[in-house]
Amino acid sequence: MTPDALVEDIAHLLEVWVAGWTGCRGYETRQEGRFPAALRADKTGDWEYFAHDPSDEEFAALAAKTAEANTRILTILTNDVQRYKYLAEKHGLNVNSASQTMMIVDMETQDAEDPWLPDDDLELAVSEANGVHYAVVRSGERVAASGRVFVIDGTAVFDKIVTEPDFQRRGLGTFIMKALAAQAFAHDVENGLLLASLDGQKLYSHLGWDVVCHVLMMSIAGAGDSDLSTA
Repeated sequence: MTPDALVEDIAHLLEVWVAGWTGCRGYETRQEGRFPAALRADKTGDWEYFAHDPSDEEFAALAAKTAEANTRILTILTNDVQRYKYLAEKHGLNVNSASQTMMIVDMETQDAEDPWLPDDDLELAVSEANGVHYAVVRSGERVAASGRVFVIDGTAVFDKIVTEPDFQRRGLGTFIMKALAAQAFAHDVENGLLLASLDGQKLYSHLGWDVVCHVLMMSIAGAGDSDLSTA
């Protein structure tokens, strides 16, 4: 299925992304009604619920589960942002993040060859464990940039693409994405999928990725009270 066709089925994309993201992180998963949930054992130690355009009744049920603890998170994928901001307020949830997006790419447009590092003082290490492919760039003993990718159902789900502050603006974000794509091509992949921060959206757009929808993250906690980063 092409990325354009997949965008018409965001609920399916969400299921695939959750499976890949939890595969990257080793999270336990379950279903909450017809929607997926993940136990964020290394972050909040509690459940994060995911849904694409839930009905008012479904949102109310998910909001009630989320409100049971300030460590719980409800993440909504939608292109009707105002509706879910209204429903969040109605059910006592705070919208802690509204700047992320889901993005997709046709992997045929991505380079399958291992990239070249931009500087001689940098070194790439790649590895694989439990189906997760890792790429780490080091400068001596220091980590300069890193990321990971997990392939499921023909989709490469990219996660934790990070360039450390001292090494930014050297093209390392692009390098890590290309290094991970090269590893993903060891599998039969058609599409790439990720959730992107505001800064990441600029990088991924430059690499040919397209926005699927907006991502709203909600909880009963204030913005600074819990770790609400999905990326």
